[in-house]
Amino acid sequence: MQREGRILPGSEATLASSPAALAVKAGAPHPDIATAEALKRTLLAARAISYSDPQAGGASGIHFAKVIEQMGIAREVNAKNRFPPAGGLCARFLPTGEVELAVQQVPELKQVAGIEIAGPLPSPYELVTVFVAGIEKTSAKAAEAKALVDFLRTPAAAAVFGDKGLAPA
Repeated sequence: MQREGRILPGSEATLASSPAALAVKAGAPHPDIATAEALKRTLLAARAISYSDPQAGGASGIHFAKVIEQMGIAREVNAKNRFPPAGGLCARFLPTGEVELAVQQVPELKQVAGIEIAGPLPSPYELVTVFVAGIEKTSAKAAEAKALVDFLRTPAAAAVFGDKGLAPA
């Protein structure tokens, strides 16, 4: 929208970001995912995995499907993957033991009780979604939009973002 000139100059505001991460059942050992090679070993060693169905359109599922393809392990990982229902939470299979690992964005992972986040995907496979606000030039309520964007940049809003698994800007 910026490139198209649709945003009021100076109204852009980065609000928060969200990494894709790997989670385990609460109390389970956290696997080594510090490097690309460690992540690959962890994925191959896991009995069962869950990530979002790329056909459902979720960013983390689309990205992770590309990651395992780039690693050359898509066939092996997909053979032991369990997709949640469209728009569902991958981590819901962790507390029951149906899977050992779940990959999704941190805010989605944090919605499931009985899990722990082992960490974000390592370089070069990391995925960080950045949330940005801006006011469209044609907005009939630009003042109200500015007030909302200003509020979303306050410490109170940042605290809520943090509680929900987003890293405030």
